[in-house]
Amino acid sequence: MSKFTDQQYLKTDQYKDATNLNARVLIHQRFSTNPYGWVNWVFDHLLKLPANAKIVELGCGPGYLWKENADRIPPTWDITLSDLSSGMLDSAWRNLVVTGRNYKFKEINAREIPFEDETFDAVIANHMLYHVPDRRKALSEMRRVLKADGRLFTGTLGRDHMRQMWDQLERVAPIQRETITSAFTLENGTAQLQEFFPRVDVFRYEDNLRVTDISAIVAYVRSMTSTAEFSEEQYQSIEREFAEAMKKNGEIFITKDSGMFVA
Repeated sequence: MSKFTDQQYLKTDQYKDATNLNARVLIHQRFSTNPYGWVNWVFDHLLKLPANAKIVELGCGPGYLWKENADRIPPTWDITLSDLSSGMLDSAWRNLVVTGRNYKFKEINAREIPFEDETFDAVIANHMLYHVPDRRKALSEMRRVLKADGRLFTGTLGRDHMRQMWDQLERVAPIQRETITSAFTLENGTAQLQEFFPRVDVFRYEDNLRVTDISAIVAYVRSMTSTAEFSEEQYQSIEREFAEAMKKNGEIFITKDSGMFVA
């Protein structure tokens, strides 16, 4: 089984806590060309939900979506945050307990959602469906727990996401750049969702990176599942590659390709 869908590896290694994800998020926070921010953009779509909405997020990670939008959350929403990883849930609790809001936290595998049929007005599953080994089962479960007029909000990546970074990595070592993006992307996600949802809309978030700190991109690369088996020599070669590009251009431009389905 690929590490990208190995649930044990994801729980006990890649996402045992927020360290790796934080390294990847940081580069977007510092160097994105779109100042509005991904989590703000996602939350704009959620504001179409009813005032008394019952919501579950699958794969909530450290709770970025709710932490960054704490002052925008309707007080009457009922919110359950879940993740496959207990370490991630602990990070989410620590980030959100200071807000004083009564979130519910639950460890959940998306293929077996422990709620009754038609429980929720919204299921949120951002940047996680490509990690699920049986997406049909997970999507079936998501549809089951949604009310008849409920909505699934699921963010993912497109085939050009971080393209220039992958080009640099391939100069150093053989690497499977499509391992994640080929599973559930902005290009192929519609067909997968339409098996369970009568209407599927896709929205793209316009953004890129202009990186001016080599250490930030090296930290990103070191945090990736794709490079987990790299030697220290290979990491140093990657750093030299990026340093040369930075010296030549004054920055490292990286295409971002991300968006969200609302089903």
